[in-house]
Amino acid sequence: MSAHKNGTSPVRNKTATIVWRILIAAALLLLPWLGNDYVVFLACLCGVHIVATLGLNITTGYAGLLSLSHAGFLAVGAYTTVILSNNTGLPFLVLLLVAGFVASVVGCLFGLPSFRVKGVYLAVATLAAQFTIIFALRHGGEFTGGDGGLVMKIPTIAGFALDSNRTFYFVVLAVVLLALWITRNLFRTRIGRAFVAIRERDFTAEVFGIPLATYKALAFMIGAFFAGVAGALLAGFMRVVTPDQFSLTESVFYLAAVVVGGVGSIAGSVVGAVFMTLMPEALMAILERAQSLLGFKAVTVIGPMKEIVFGAMIVGFLVLEPHGLIEAIRRMFARLNWRSPANTAANAVDAELPVSNAKSS
Repeated sequence: MSAHKNGTSPVRNKTATIVWRILIAAALLLLPWLGNDYVVFLACLCGVHIVATLGLNITTGYAGLLSLSHAGFLAVGAYTTVILSNNTGLPFLVLLLVAGFVASVVGCLFGLPSFRVKGVYLAVATLAAQFTIIFALRHGGEFTGGDGGLVMKIPTIAGFALDSNRTFYFVVLAVVLLALWITRNLFRTRIGRAFVAIRERDFTAEVFGIPLATYKALAFMIGAFFAGVAGALLAGFMRVVTPDQFSLTESVFYLAAVVVGGVGSIAGSVVGAVFMTLMPEALMAILERAQSLLGFKAVTVIGPMKEIVFGAMIVGFLVLEPHGLIEAIRRMFARLNWRSPANTAANAVDAELPVSNAKSS
């Protein structure tokens, strides 16, 4: 009905969707050869952040459990990967799974307070988890490398060394696509529907027979699993891990990516992660151009300014655009009556998923 009202047929819409998907796939596959090393580096970083943001959106966006310890779970996955890689020589694909599993166990343990508290109190409890994990890494002696961290051997897959950004890019791309597929299908299952029910009203969900403790623990485990896999990717990509890489600022970064992209939206996780990854780079470029005129070094300003921008963007989007950038993109192209690649991909990814009201459980 709406297609005919807009002057487009279902066949034409389907054709446009297929064309956009082919163009997006071609762009992703050709990017390592079309872009320079810096572009590929940013693409890999975006991929890592997409996987991590998907995990936090499962815990916070869909299950409604506010978490400020997500960077800590990335740290668990990253350090697990480096320690096992250096001491056992396991293949990198195996390390990804082990890192996700270890992080999910840690996430379950630190998610136990969600059984009794929620909202701001749960956020404070997860904040304690963040500091506990980083404290353990800083004081782990030779096992964790202390403040200096650890250096990882070059990861390999089937004997093939992932020793460049271009080779590692395809590993990141494969993991991102798999994470998107898993997340999309998760919310077509009983588990995903239970998460949404708990987010909307946990007491009602319990009345209908949903065991809150089980599903809240599962939400933390799944979110932490994604974080652990992202941490493993980050460790393999950077090949150096330190506690400073997983500070509270990084947890706020991922929360900002969820809010800015769209709470409870898979496509929003992608948009938010990419936007929050590229935003500091754009800010740095602007400051570097301005430093010759204003007489300061951009590096001395970007650190504290980045934290201010993250906080301001969270507040701004909660007030002005609570459904995030992905909804703003959809609205904009709906008014233009044009199927954009972002709109087409978003509709394909988020199809048949429940719409979030951004409520906290």
